[in-house]
Amino acid sequence: MLHLHHLENSRSFRIVWLLEELGESYQLTCYQRDKSYLAPKILEQVHPMGKAPILVVDDRPLVESGFIIEYLLKHYDNEQKFKPKDDDESAWENYTFWMHFAEASAMPPLVMRLVFNKIVDKSPALIKPVSKGIRKQVEDTMIRGNIEKALKLMEQHLQNNHWFAGASFSAADIQMYFVAAAANSRVDLDTTKYVNILNWMKRCEARPAFNRAVERGGKLAF
Repeated sequence: MLHLHHLENSRSFRIVWLLEELGESYQLTCYQRDKSYLAPKILEQVHPMGKAPILVVDDRPLVESGFIIEYLLKHYDNEQKFKPKDDDESAWENYTFWMHFAEASAMPPLVMRLVFNKIVDKSPALIKPVSKGIRKQVEDTMIRGNIEKALKLMEQHLQNNHWFAGASFSAADIQMYFVAAAANSRVDLDTTKYVNILNWMKRCEARPAFNRAVERGGKLAF
């Protein structure tokens, strides 16, 4: 039995979604974030890092969403439905690139934006103007430009590809959806500038497994 420890509004949504796509039986334990928007300390009892996702397999806890995705594909995707075959060079390159791009390039500025938004939200009234000023400076100098570069690359790719690996849905789409959802939070993506990203998100959200994942793990809301 697979046991997934899932934190609301976190990368572990990817694993819930993939498990639903694979049709595997699994136990799901859901956790709420604390007042500081962090994972609860109890997760440290499952794995020392105390972060979700944590997938327990035969009493062995696995962490890091990218690694868990690859583990599940290796051991449970027997028909190789969610990862291109090695002899399909173009699809393999696209798949591998976007799997790494999600966490290495796209997510860091999005996480930084989320952190600064939370700082402003939780700042006392007297210092809120100061925290807003700091957020704006960091947004203007370090965050917005990098997010826009990532979105531009995604938009250009999806102009000529139905899915991130090419013609077929894959785990790369599961990995990248969290990026698009984070970028689309608070301020919706421009419907003209990012039409291909938004249409791709609709295709993801129309998948039955995606909707089952939302029912079990909750909808992403940053």
